[in-house]
Amino acid sequence: MAVVGTLVSISGSLLLTPLILFLLVILFLASIGKSIGVRRLYVKTLLTLFEYGRQHIEIANKQKRRSDDSGFNSEDEGDSKRTRTTSEASDDGLQRGRTKGHQRNGSLKNGISLIQREDLILAPDPCHNKSDHNHRDSSNPRHPKSRSHSAGAPRTGTSNGTSEKGENSEQEDEIDNPGLDKDHRKLSFETLKREFDLSDSLTFIKAGVESIIEDEVTQCFEAEELRSWNLLTRTNRHYEFISWRLTVIWMLGFVVRYLFLFPLRVTICFVGVYWLTFCTAVVGYVPAGKFKRWLNSKVSIMCFTFLSSALSAVITYHNPENKPKEGICVANHTSPIDVLVLACDNCYALIGQRHGGFLGLLQRALARASSHIWFERSEVKDREVVTKRLRQHVSDPDNPPILIFPEGTCINNTSVMQFKKGSFEVGGVIYPVAIKYDPKFGDAFWNSSKYSMMQYLYMMMTSWAIVCDVWYLPPMHQAPDENAVDFANRVKSVIATQGGLVDLMWDGQLKRMCAKKEWKERQQEEFSKRLKVE
Repeated sequence: MAVVGTLVSISGSLLLTPLILFLLVILFLASIGKSIGVRRLYVKTLLTLFEYGRQHIEIANKQKRRSDDSGFNSEDEGDSKRTRTTSEASDDGLQRGRTKGHQRNGSLKNGISLIQREDLILAPDPCHNKSDHNHRDSSNPRHPKSRSHSAGAPRTGTSNGTSEKGENSEQEDEIDNPGLDKDHRKLSFETLKREFDLSDSLTFIKAGVESIIEDEVTQCFEAEELRSWNLLTRTNRHYEFISWRLTVIWMLGFVVRYLFLFPLRVTICFVGVYWLTFCTAVVGYVPAGKFKRWLNSKVSIMCFTFLSSALSAVITYHNPENKPKEGICVANHTSPIDVLVLACDNCYALIGQRHGGFLGLLQRALARASSHIWFERSEVKDREVVTKRLRQHVSDPDNPPILIFPEGTCINNTSVMQFKKGSFEVGGVIYPVAIKYDPKFGDAFWNSSKYSMMQYLYMMMTSWAIVCDVWYLPPMHQAPDENAVDFANRVKSVIATQGGLVDLMWDGQLKRMCAKKEWKERQQEEFSKRLKVE
């Protein structure tokens, strides 16, 4: 035991000095806002390994298919060829259908579209799809407009006063209603605009079945599917055992991530939190004024840049001329890392609920240096209190821009869901920001209903890296004839377009609660209007 203790103490003393020097170098580079490019070179190396793994997986799959094909007997060779030809043709057709479905739906599940949706989407507000209903129903022979048009429209006559089309229409009417004469049937079609048919409910039944199989809300809270394996066991299909070369690479990667990167990142995280606490405490003693605001901005960017090293973050900022300077900054929300990503390039004021534990420590540290807005649990639901605090903050041009995530919950980096209108009722300028993570190196999405904060941080620190792009979009103002909801939807659409995300109308809180009663009633009212007698 004495020998082991001696070896541990010697190895610790040998590694302590390089570790301290390494942390000091990171801190110095963060303080001057420079980078020597080690992380970007590391990411490029990972891309090379991923491509190498993809090629070997494809080769192994081809060899497996060849071995399966060679197992057929010579007597069944002709049948197998015909079967493969038929299956390949059907696969090609299915692939074209999947591609078409992907373009229409904007969502994938395991690389394919599970169902072919029609244009009908049961939106929270049926008025959004009113034109779609009218267009679709007008082509339906049971729709009132279609019926009235077929009955009341003039028919082009022939020599005997009727046309072939008119005769076909009359024959169809006689088949549908054999017991009615023509005059009575024409009168019924003109007066009774819509009568209930059992098939009218099929549209809603189909939408309900689609929601059970693949609803647009649940997909937004599942891990994003990858097109190729990134050498992580939580994103593979046992690819690490497909060849001995990949097995060796995966084992080396496991050793690097868990025995080198993970301890180093945990050390950087703890040092960064203590350094942030110390620096903000020092800034808190500085008298209010321009110097304090300047010092707070520099300290904030330095501390968060240092913390980004704990995740091997590689962040690319686009359009810096649109960087927020005041007012409200809104962005799509994927994970708590969003704050870290944006704070590495600009100083923001934050708004949110007071927390305890690790998050509470960070909140109290940040509050010493700048004017952040933290609410008690009882105040968060009071919209008037929140709006008043926001207006007070925005009205002071000396305050830093306040960072808000209007979705209210984390979405899985594929979509943008409904923006709450509260931050758009305050007035003033809105700075949209689009954030898009590269899932090949690590899935930044936080499923708060499945993982705790500590579990999430553990997954992030054992991933390869956090790579993302940030786009600063031009500032936007509310139009004179535009309400807060329309303004929020317009901003959301701009963010989704720039980030390559799917623009959805659903409330992200649906992952924790059922659909509102008002939405159900609106759908019932919309359906009843289609059955009324006019």
